[in-house]
Amino acid sequence: MKTFLKNQWARLRRLEEPVLPLAAFLMSLILSGIIMALCGYNPFEAYGAILVGAFGSLRGIVNTFVQATPLIFTGLAYTFAKKASLINLGVEGQMYMGALGTALIGTLNLGLPACLHLPLAILAGFLFGALYGGIIGFLKVRFGSNEVVAGVMMNTIATCIVGYLLNGPLLAEGSVSAQTERVAETAQLPRVFSQYQLSYAIFLAIAACIFVAWFLNRTTFGYELRAVGINAKASETAGISIAKVMIIAMCVSGGIAGLAGANQVLGVDRRLINNFSPGYGFNGIAVAALASDHPIGVILAGTVFGLLSTGATELNRTTSVPVEFVGVIQAMVVIFVAAPLLIRDILHIDGKRRNK
Repeated sequence: MKTFLKNQWARLRRLEEPVLPLAAFLMSLILSGIIMALCGYNPFEAYGAILVGAFGSLRGIVNTFVQATPLIFTGLAYTFAKKASLINLGVEGQMYMGALGTALIGTLNLGLPACLHLPLAILAGFLFGALYGGIIGFLKVRFGSNEVVAGVMMNTIATCIVGYLLNGPLLAEGSVSAQTERVAETAQLPRVFSQYQLSYAIFLAIAACIFVAWFLNRTTFGYELRAVGINAKASETAGISIAKVMIIAMCVSGGIAGLAGANQVLGVDRRLINNFSPGYGFNGIAVAALASDHPIGVILAGTVFGLLSTGATELNRTTSVPVEFVGVIQAMVVIFVAAPLLIRDILHIDGKRRNK
């Protein structure tokens, strides 16, 4: 039995790609628990409350996936750009622009049936996000701009534009809050349960992850994108247009982020509300990190972060443990995932094996 277990552990250690993020998550829980204990709180009570809040009732389960849906979109957006070795920190702004495009079409009474109006509103969200993301790609290719700096700055521009429009031209009549009119019924995403905010966008998010995984591994452009991400100079020598790949990658990444905004407008709030995002775009970076930049892994990672977000409410309601510890857990995940050499050393994984 001892030999069998040893052999199984050796096989598990060879599965570096799935083991590293899982180990990072478990270590973040352990270290966060130690910090809680040192601060005088019971970590078992805290984790129990989080699990009960996230999965202890239908409401908790639904809210977990409500929180997970935009995180899956934003995590996938960041992952797609990362495959081309681009750091898209403009996901938040692209999500806001996608929400704006969706609201512009969704609130109009176009006289179209739902089978046309709804896809048109979703497409508008994708295109607005894609165009906004494409600007960052164009600036990098044409002027050598750093996409990280450009993305962060354009986040501010996007939120300011949306804020101005919601407090002015797009402000709902008679409203004291910065928000648009309600989305037309023909453009509303159906909800899985009528009494909850979970819409069918969750299935769109999952389908998007599956499609991107297929696209990256089974299409010519997917191969070119991954090749540029691995070695841009070698790819250029092989005849791949780096400029084209980078611009398209940022456009698609921005479009996926725009779908996160479309989900909030059409499925959750049923209108565009100012400051609707608590930071979904930036949390998507942590989701992508936990998923080890794998499109399918984004589904699970987004659900995990949705669980933590939903469980924080129960943690605050039933225990004396500060909800800020949920943020500590999320930060620990990013720290450990960002330090793969530390994880390899702890698990005694030979990183050279993967390169052979």
